[in-house]
Amino acid sequence: MGRKALSAANNPDSGHRKGTFVVKIEYCQNETWQGKVVWAEENRTERFRSMLELVKLMDEAMAAGQQVSIERQA
Repeated sequence: MGRKALSAANNPDSGHRKGTFVVKIEYCQNETWQGKVVWAEENRTERFRSMLELVKLMDEAMAAGQQVSIERQA
């Protein structure tokens, strides 16, 4: 039983940016969350209207070279 060496292919933290987010849940309506999220490293606040929107905001924040934004439908 040998030890397996860590490489970029099997180390999930290798080469990835990390972010700190502060999430404030203000309401729970229509069986989902609404509130705001603060991206601590950039001191940027965005509001979200659903759990999916929250995850999209955090994903966009972590994408290299892209601004945090989300299109809202009226």
